[in-house]
Amino acid sequence: MRGVVAAGHPLSAEAGARALRAGGNAVDAAVAACLMSFACESPLTGPGAGGFMLVHSAGGESRLLDFFVAAPGLGLGAEVQAPGALVPIGVEFSSEASQVFNVGASSCGVPGTLAGLDHALERFGSMALAELCGPAAEVAREGVELAPMQAYLHRILAPILAATPEGAAAYEPEGRVLRAGERLRLPELGDLLERLGAEGPGFLYRGDVATALSDWVLERGGLLTRDDLAAYETLEREPARARYGGREVLTNPPPSSGGILIAYSLALLALLDCPGDPRTVVEIMERANAARTEDFLVGLHAEGYLERFLAGEAIATAAGEAAVRLGGTDPRRSSMASSPKEGGSEPTRTSRLGSTTHIAVLDSGGGCASVTCSNGSGSGVIVPGTGVHLNNMLGEHDLNPFGFHRHAAGRRIPSMMAPTVVLRERSPEVALGSAGSNRIRSAVLQTLLGVVDAGLTAEEAVARPRLHVEAGTVDAEPGVDPEALDALEAGGYGVRRWAEPNLYFGGVQAVVRDPESGALSGGGDPRRGGAAVSAG
Repeated sequence: MRGVVAAGHPLSAEAGARALRAGGNAVDAAVAACLMSFACESPLTGPGAGGFMLVHSAGGESRLLDFFVAAPGLGLGAEVQAPGALVPIGVEFSSEASQVFNVGASSCGVPGTLAGLDHALERFGSMALAELCGPAAEVAREGVELAPMQAYLHRILAPILAATPEGAAAYEPEGRVLRAGERLRLPELGDLLERLGAEGPGFLYRGDVATALSDWVLERGGLLTRDDLAAYETLEREPARARYGGREVLTNPPPSSGGILIAYSLALLALLDCPGDPRTVVEIMERANAARTEDFLVGLHAEGYLERFLAGEAIATAAGEAAVRLGGTDPRRSSMASSPKEGGSEPTRTSRLGSTTHIAVLDSGGGCASVTCSNGSGSGVIVPGTGVHLNNMLGEHDLNPFGFHRHAAGRRIPSMMAPTVVLRERSPEVALGSAGSNRIRSAVLQTLLGVVDAGLTAEEAVARPRLHVEAGTVDAEPGVDPEALDALEAGGYGVRRWAEPNLYFGGVQAVVRDPESGALSGGGDPRRGGAAVSAG
């Protein structure tokens, strides 16, 4: 077997597997799958998005490639005093759950996906960009038949996708939302992908498309300048590292927040005796939630913050406090977290989609790639003639919890995305990541524990029931230990027991190499229509 690919859509996974069969490595496959995801998962990702790729090469080098969205505004004149107003649009997930997303030109940050994928291929790949762009361009032009999950995403995001004439023309060509079984065709995206293969990404950062993007956004009250696009570059970072279960876990470092919160959680779990117990997982999640203060978000940009945040003394203190609580001496919740609702009433919960997708690849040569990309919820700003739907990262509340438009121009916006790789004896055992906004870190953590502690395959670990805790409420899928949930309820938590698995709990894609047999397995998250494909 040449390798295995897990992705958010079957065509994305197959594109990656095709690259492996052609002799490519894990990074070639990851880039191929990402390009295909532009056509197959366009509400979630695309050339107007940003992301991260964690690479562990066959030669043993580990690097985090940061091509996430940057805050715009470089070179703006003194006459520009403030960005235009964000445009709030309500999205109905169901009859019980809704959320307001902030979109429009004022929400658009500097996109990074094209620069990042090109950098990854030049740095670690072996195939030509044109060879990988061709299949994605063809699918974008011919169209993708919407599966039920994709049709659901199109339906709930329709107020954003069709908010402008350009969006309505692409996503509602018959004057209504496309249904399952119908085809979404994006010919301008196909043209962009073909041009990307022929020229590289320069046209989006310094050429005619850069001019078109900047002019369109500035005219509508946004901040995206030609200087922003020309200055954008992919950054290479040392991964954040944690030890757990005899393995080394590599994940996304600052200025992003999701990876180091996962590393923090693993460091606490490593000091406790019952890491798989739901009560323990909830306790650790609460402590990670409480650690995400305003000082934390400011500190992410400070030199040496990662080392200070994961300092041994602080971890030992937090683990000791958790152990006391789990021992039952304090039946109520820690004062570190917010108070649960009284009287066992229905917990208040804000549902957040997290319009993100992940791809994970292991190859037979010992290399792996884990890449997460996101368009936020999409800004609704589709620039005519370019094939680019810009992100709304400046309007995403989860990324701006203490206020909008507070990031300095050119600075990376902190993200919860956490592409992760687990090394066992210096060789990749697991590559994984997730969609899901604030649930990214809980989904990645629980899937990782399923492999490392329970010895599950990738498919089993991804499908295993999950829980998530936020603001005093534990949300739990069916299959989570009911006695543990009862104990959490008795301890003061609100507990919401879901009737079925749901995309609320993230969209994990994972690949695993069995340490004994060397067999490869892949798990595409059924909650989001994911798929895994082996390359024989």
